[in-house]
This record gives sequence, C-alpha cells and structure tokens, in this order.
Amino acid sequence: MPKTTISVIKADVGSFPGHSRAHPKLLETAAQMLRAERGKLLLDSFVTHCGDDLELVMTHSHGANSEAVHRLAWNVFAECTKVAKRFKLHGAGQDLLAEAFTGDIRELGPGVAEMEFEERESDPVLIFMADKTGPGAWNFYLYKIFADPFNTPGLVLDPALSGGFVFEVHDTVAKRMITFSCPEESYSLLAYIGSSSRYVIKYVFKRDGTIVASTSTQRLNLTAGKYVGKDDPVMIVRAESGFPSMGEVLEPFTVPVLVAGWMRGSHNGPLLPVGLCDANCTRFDGPPRVVCFGFQVANGALVGPADIFDDPAFDRVRARCNELADTIRAQGPFEPHRLSAGEMEYTTLPAVEKELENRWKLLKE
Repeated sequence: MPKTTISVIKADVGSFPGHSRAHPKLLETAAQMLRAERGKLLLDSFVTHCGDDLELVMTHSHGANSEAVHRLAWNVFAECTKVAKRFKLHGAGQDLLAEAFTGDIRELGPGVAEMEFEERESDPVLIFMADKTGPGAWNFYLYKIFADPFNTPGLVLDPALSGGFVFEVHDTVAKRMITFSCPEESYSLLAYIGSSSRYVIKYVFKRDGTIVASTSTQRLNLTAGKYVGKDDPVMIVRAESGFPSMGEVLEPFTVPVLVAGWMRGSHNGPLLPVGLCDANCTRFDGPPRVVCFGFQVANGALVGPADIFDDPAFDRVRARCNELADTIRAQGPFEPHRLSAGEMEYTTLPAVEKELENRWKLLKE
C-alpha cells in the first residue's frame, strides 16, 4: 500500500469584518474545489478556518512538496481571492505574494505543514491551526510534548517512547537547519528554540526516522520583504501507539503561553485554545487563537473531525489567558507587550523610523 501524505496549507485571502474571520463563501468555494479532486489528485479533504485564515487539509499519495498538490492549493486560494475581492473583504489576497504559481507554494506566501507516512493499524492525527501569531508559537508545545516527562509520562513509562525524539530546528533568518536528539541534547535544543522569533521546530522524528510532527515555518514578512500580516502557523501531530497519547499532546495547551503577534503583528499575547465556534479574533484583533481538529486516518480517508478544544476541560486556561491579556494590555505600547526592537523590524515600525531619521542628532562624547 502506498504511503499517505497529509498536506495542511493555509492562507489569509480575505476576511470580514476586518481581520476577524473567514467568510463562509470562501469556505464553500474552497470545499467545492477540493471535493472535485477526490478520487483524482486527492484521497480526501477538509476545509475550515481559524480566525481570518482559510485552512486546507488534504490527503493524497504524492508525497510532501508535490507540485500538483501545491498548485491545487494555489488555485483554490486564487479563486477565493476573486470571491473576496467581489465582496470587498478585508485583506483580499493578502498572503499571495506572486501573480501566478511557480512550482512551490511555500515560497509564495501560504503556510505549509506536510508529512508522509505508512499508516498504522490505528492512526490518530491532530491538526493545530493558529491565528495572530508566528511559527515560533509551536516551540513551547512541541518541547513539552516530546521532551518533558512532567508533561508526557510516556517518556518514562512507555518503552516505545523512552528512546526519545529528534527535533529538526530551522533558522528562519539565516536559512539553515540543525537537529537535536533528546533527552541528551535537550539543553542545547532549549538554547535555540527559546528564541522563537528566529529558531523554529520544523519536524519531530522518532529515532528510527519515523515522522511524528510537522509545522509550517514560513515567515511571511521575510518572504515579502515588508510587513503584510502575521504568519498564522499550522501543525500536524500523530498520536498514540508508540507516540505520545492524545492527552499528552494536548496537555501543554492547559498553560497560558505568551506568543508574538496579536495586534498589527507587533505585540505579545496569550495563545487561547478555542473550539471552532470561538475561533474569531476580536479583542485588540485577538487574542491569538489556536484550534485543533482530530482525525483518524484510514486508507487516506479523514475520519472526523473532532473539535478538540471545544471542551470545558480548557475553560480554566481560557480564563487565565483572558486575565493575562488584561495584564499585558495595560502596558500599552511598552515592552514586553510590544515586541522587542529586533522583532519590530519586521512590522510597520520602520516606516515610522524613516520619517524621523533626519531629526536624530549625534551626542557629543
């Protein structure tokens, strides 16, 4: 049996009102276009949103980085952009940085997470989708899931996990990568991924090379050369049967974590785990949101989804995130609510600095 590939590709191609949510007509258009490819290019598909981002979940047998699959996603986003422009939606076509598809959608603006694997007897897959934050937001959670026994007791209790995991980390500025084997290199891993604005966990593997997690690491502002919106990353995590259990994968999301993004991509704020019905960014264009959809993968079919965070077990962290939002919002334009100077280089602040640069005078020694 051929391997199954899951491709999760997202883009902000227009929203209403403002940057808050994807219009139902965009979801309908995308779903129809993907459905037309089932049994042809695709095995199965699912369309949803998180905030203003349109999320395409596709299964197929063409492997990661398939030009045909990427082209399909591009065509979907391009068609949805036409709909967005017709309705005068906000930010129509925002994440599409080129006029036409050029072979690899990862270089054209949309975010991409993919993995190819041999299906197990039972293969639960969790797909996380975030809005108003960047790809480094996943670093904390992936470390807790795959390297912290206080979160994942299976690292201690399950022989199938006790060998640890390998993390592939990407330097999004210098365009290079490095791998760390944990637990023995966990301190070295933390030395890098704690700087989540630059170093991002791209993949997690078992020691034998089996893939278990994949994220989108596209930095939209670096690709475009200017601020055009936050990256709003996606992540795929396989669970159970030799991997962390579903509960172990979800446990880190009970902690209120500050991530970069929020208003104008320029502020730190709490990442709020919500069900789909609450995945609409409002307060201060946020706070940042994350939704999780769970599927069983069966011969390429997506059995589901289950709306994972639509659960009162996460009410407490949601309340704590809102309290944290109150606290950090009170700091207004001051750090650490506003991002550090280095990160602000990738927002609209440089335009302000350019206007004022001639008013600066050198200090005398």
